[in-house]
Amino acid sequence: MLKIMRLALLMIVVCGIAYPLLMTGLAQIMFPDQANGSLIKTKDGRAAGSELIGQNFQSPKYFHGRISSINYDASASGSNNYGPTNKEMLKRTQESIKMLKKENPGLKTKNIPVDLITNSASGLDPDISVQAAKFQVPRVSQETGIDKSTLMTFIHETTKGRSLGLFGEPRVNVLELNMKLQNYEK
Repeated sequence: MLKIMRLALLMIVVCGIAYPLLMTGLAQIMFPDQANGSLIKTKDGRAAGSELIGQNFQSPKYFHGRISSINYDASASGSNNYGPTNKEMLKRTQESIKMLKKENPGLKTKNIPVDLITNSASGLDPDISVQAAKFQVPRVSQETGIDKSTLMTFIHETTKGRSLGLFGEPRVNVLELNMKLQNYEK
């Protein structure tokens, strides 16, 4: 019985204390940004958010991200698994289109990038397609007074390429793009 207790205590110390401390230390040394949540910081050093989790920008003067069925709550990651013929999915999509038309007068429905009216599987996607960012330029320009060419430059500067040069499509992180808007001085 004493051997079992010593073994259990040894395993608690090794697996419960030493190993986690070692892995945390290595992560802080090798990947400090990722280990600390991939935070995006403001000019004054405050955390504005994570580059991995989307935020809900509602003001028309900001670029908007994808819809989140979980209201960007990272503790509730996931999405409704609706098929394309699901009535609730169709209703939500129609409401999203109606909202986009209200924010963007003169909008033609066929021109709406699909990522602005659908949510990602996690409901936390921080990125939109380059087309979705460009689609919002007229509204953001009108609301902020920043000329369209400057906004296009911001989009270009915040566009990330395909993962490993192969996977996915070029994308724009909405938080980084909106921070460029906030830091812009006319």
